Amino acid sequence: MKTKSSATEPKTVTAGLALGALGVLAFSMSLPMTRVAVQHLDPWFVAFGRAVGAGLLASIYLLATGAPRPTRDQWRRLAIVALGVVVGFPLFTSLALTSQTSAHGAVVVTVLPAMTAVFAVLRAGERPPPRFWLAVAGGLAAVLVFLATTGTVHGSLSTVDVYLLAAVTLCGLGYAEGGRLARELGGARTICWALILSLPATVTIALGAATLHPPRANAAAWAAFGYLTVISMFLGFFAWYAGLARGGIARVGQIQLGQPVLTLLWSASLLGETVTPASIGAALLVLSCVLLTQHSRARPARTLPSRVAALEGGGRPERRRHPEHCPAQIDDGAGRLADER
Repeated sequence: MKTKSSATEPKTVTAGLALGALGVLAFSMSLPMTRVAVQHLDPWFVAFGRAVGAGLLASIYLLATGAPRPTRDQWRRLAIVALGVVVGFPLFTSLALTSQTSAHGAVVVTVLPAMTAVFAVLRAGERPPPRFWLAVAGGLAAVLVFLATTGTVHGSLSTVDVYLLAAVTLCGLGYAEGGRLARELGGARTICWALILSLPATVTIALGAATLHPPRANAAAWAAFGYLTVISMFLGFFAWYAGLARGGIARVGQIQLGQPVLTLLWSASLLGETVTPASIGAALLVLSCVLLTQHSRARPARTLPSRVAALEGGGRPERRRHPEHCPAQIDDGAGRLADER
């Protein structure tokens, strides 16, 4: 039995890394595709229309799998997920990329993992060491300096920059809450229910935007819109969460650090955008801070009071790790995703 488990574990981890990389690859195209779409389509239609299309796909998936309805408390938490990843990030990136390049936006997105970690820490009531907060502050400061020196308004933050910062903040909130909720519902069902919950608003706003500005675009813009709907808003989450389930959150999550680099590559190669040395330098600096954030959040194992009782009874003390940092417990929660798919 042990031999079989030992033999299959590396294959499972490899599959998890491959799926996680596929998810990151899917998300890395989101900003370039948004940039293409909003050049011919209204940004409000792009943001909410893609959510409507993904919501319809989510309905089919939930019906086909016979997913149980969330509880009242889960609906409340799904609203936070929807605010961040269904509404906030798509809307504010669409508004920003009407007048800014996706390469510029990619540098701002480098701070997203750090923002996710901040909300996760606050939501879990953790008390990370001071170096965690210093790393977060350093990454955010690097982004702000980059925006102030290379943005549309030099020396200050423009409206476009505020849009990008709002997108990253709300997405971090949605990722953090969605990650916790996925332990109960499963990752695929979490994003699907968030899309369903958003449908009344997304349908109304998408129809309103289409009425005010009838969508007329070339094939490239519609293809980009289709990518955002099917891949970025729907299937990308399936690959990402399946990767976390098989390979572990701590291991697979590190792959996300490569997403901004890929976005810069697509911006230059597909859209012909100029990637300046300042963009590359700022991205690397922020990624270094984010990497430090991830390592600073981890804590050594904490011994519970049961250790004292074990010592008093003459037994061997049992070391237990705090649930928030125990890979086995986290992976078990995410592992349900593989079964649900």
